[in-house]
Amino acid sequence: MKITKKETQQLTYMLTVEFEKKEANEKKDKQLREYRRKAELKGFRKGMAPMGLIERLYGPAAMNEAINEIITDGINGYIKDNNLDLIGEPIPNEELQKPIDPEKDEVFEFVYDMAVRPEINLSLDKDDKVAYYSIKVEEEGLKKYKEDMLRQFGTLVDTEKAGEEDFLVVDLEQGDKKVENTYVTLKSIDEKNKKQFLGKKVGDSFDIDVVKCFPNETDRASLLRVGKDEFDASAPVYKLTINKVQTFTPAKADQNLFDRVFGKDAVKDEKEFDKKLEEKLRGEYKQESDWRFRRDLIDYLVKKADLPLPEEFLKKWLFKINEGKFTMEQIEKEFPLFLQDYRWQMISRKIFADQKMNITKEDLKKVAREMTATQFAMYGLNQVPEQTLDQYAEQMLNNEKEANRVFEKCEEDKVLDYVKGVIEADIKEVTREELALLNENAAPVKTAKKKAAPKKTVKKTPKAE
Repeated sequence: MKITKKETQQLTYMLTVEFEKKEANEKKDKQLREYRRKAELKGFRKGMAPMGLIERLYGPAAMNEAINEIITDGINGYIKDNNLDLIGEPIPNEELQKPIDPEKDEVFEFVYDMAVRPEINLSLDKDDKVAYYSIKVEEEGLKKYKEDMLRQFGTLVDTEKAGEEDFLVVDLEQGDKKVENTYVTLKSIDEKNKKQFLGKKVGDSFDIDVVKCFPNETDRASLLRVGKDEFDASAPVYKLTINKVQTFTPAKADQNLFDRVFGKDAVKDEKEFDKKLEEKLRGEYKQESDWRFRRDLIDYLVKKADLPLPEEFLKKWLFKINEGKFTMEQIEKEFPLFLQDYRWQMISRKIFADQKMNITKEDLKKVAREMTATQFAMYGLNQVPEQTLDQYAEQMLNNEKEANRVFEKCEEDKVLDYVKGVIEADIKEVTREELALLNENAAPVKTAKKKAAPKKTVKKTPKAE
């Protein structure tokens, strides 16, 4: 076997694999003997079929397997012997590959493209500065935060007259049809059609056009409790009778609310409640500031390292490994984000290795619990028992996909914590609105990982004709 490497572009090489038919025939014959040993063909005892018959039945498949095995072993050996740090894996060069005829050709030649990782030279010290946007806690922000909290734990109460954002429980009638105790949310109705509801009381009746009031088919079907295709649009007028008028009332700042928000007896009066709310708001602001700092830090490191990448090869590789899931147009569209993410992965793993970091089971459990707590908080559940968090975190780590996500987060956390201790954070005080504007104008830094750590193996070769 002969393998030659030729540079075609920066970090990209063409690999030519050449070997004689004799070498393939030896492996083919070995494979055919294995086929014969296992073959159960009608008229012959197992393993006793004539080799000529085995050749006719399995010869082409055995030759393809032999060729694949020779190429795979040869390229993998070449990569190992030459200590090549590949990006992705070698892929067949369909433009330069000549047809192979196993019957006539005495020498087989296969052409592959491959790419190697760039060398990473990244030094950091206190001269490296990255902005940290610290959000100011202002009185107006605290006031709104408290109002939002009271609304979050508010309830619906009966009221006399229907207002702009109230809720109605009504009956709808049209001839023999009757829908009892269905809900109408006034804030979802446009101003023009809402007017006929405003000021109405329990017991009031009037006609409505359900198409005009509820143009959304899903909302209308839900109101009338029918399927979308069951509604007769030619008869949209229904008589509406109000059974109940309810308005949303924010919760009162009392002991019941204190216990619901912060746990039983953790807060005794409204003054303590306000203090706890301020602590909570500061914590949320810090999370927002930390998140922004994290993405700015990644962006800074990627730009400073300025890693070249074999872009054309990567596009072809992504297209091939995804096996038709994405078109080249889709890959082109997402490619800038993929490059950013791929560069960051290489930098992160380089720092992780250079600093001899490691991840323990306790590290994984800690991160899994944090991720679980964040998920609960998204649904407004902030006082989740420790035992519940542990159970969900354990389930997360037992799921391979989720466990990989936890590991990646843990690895990234350790790298960024190290970098934060080396560089200088340039603290800038901003309002929450100013930070939101910065986030809105910032380009996304990371995307979902495509295939972060590709194996250095050859999986497929061109089929022999």
